[in-house]
Amino acid sequence: MFKITKKMTLAQSIKLIEVLAPQLASKAQPGQFIILRIDENGERIPLTLADCDGQEGTITLIYQEVGRTTLELGRLESGDYILDLVGPLGKPSEIERYGTVVCVGGGVGVAPIYPITRALANAENNIISVIGARSNKHLILAEEMQRVSEKLHIATDDGSLGHKGFVTDILQQIVDSGVQIDLVVAIGPLVMMKAVSELTRPYNIKTVVSLNPIMVDGTGMCGACRVAVGQETKFACVDGPEFDGHQVNWSVAETRARMFADEEQLAMKGCYSGGDCHCQK
Repeated sequence: MFKITKKMTLAQSIKLIEVLAPQLASKAQPGQFIILRIDENGERIPLTLADCDGQEGTITLIYQEVGRTTLELGRLESGDYILDLVGPLGKPSEIERYGTVVCVGGGVGVAPIYPITRALANAENNIISVIGARSNKHLILAEEMQRVSEKLHIATDDGSLGHKGFVTDILQQIVDSGVQIDLVVAIGPLVMMKAVSELTRPYNIKTVVSLNPIMVDGTGMCGACRVAVGQETKFACVDGPEFDGHQVNWSVAETRARMFADEEQLAMKGCYSGGDCHCQK
């Protein structure tokens, strides 16, 4: 059992919880993730670590309430417990001194890119950050990203804060300005990471993305999280979650992300009881 020690609402439908997990907190590195199960009847879902505090023994998880499990997680309060929590899983981010790094985060993807950005800044890289959301009501961690960046750009779809448009608009402006970019790291929705990768491809700018496909065991045994990278099949849980964005087969990734859309809709409607569907057809 893992106790929730803190809970906050960061933005519309986006929550933050701190969980007491001393062993995990002492080992976790930027880019890694955990898999949790709320209770005995719950499903296992992966969440990327947004932060960890080895001294306090806590990890920080940030998630958007988009499915049944994240909605149930959102109902828990400080003092409540999570039944199972496994990690740290996946390979850590490769942190070294690259030069100028552009860190791009979209939506709730700003949460996992924050510790990576901070680690890259601590490695003496010149950090330019670009974060985006649907509106200012959905934007998270802007102050935190500002503190670890030489320059921070913000984009919102509706123009309620910063540039009206997409993060790729700003990335294109940075490229066009003549800045020598040594690395781009992008985390967010698949469509955003694909767009970033396609933008940087003609310029041969190394681009790293973090894939979060459906996962079950987190050890590479079930094969649920397989992705196509280059000419190979990779398992995001053990080979990733970070991959070369120019090598990812985005068509396969998008298809696999929609595999259980119908089942998720049924679960959201409360149609599952004891594993069987009792809805009216």
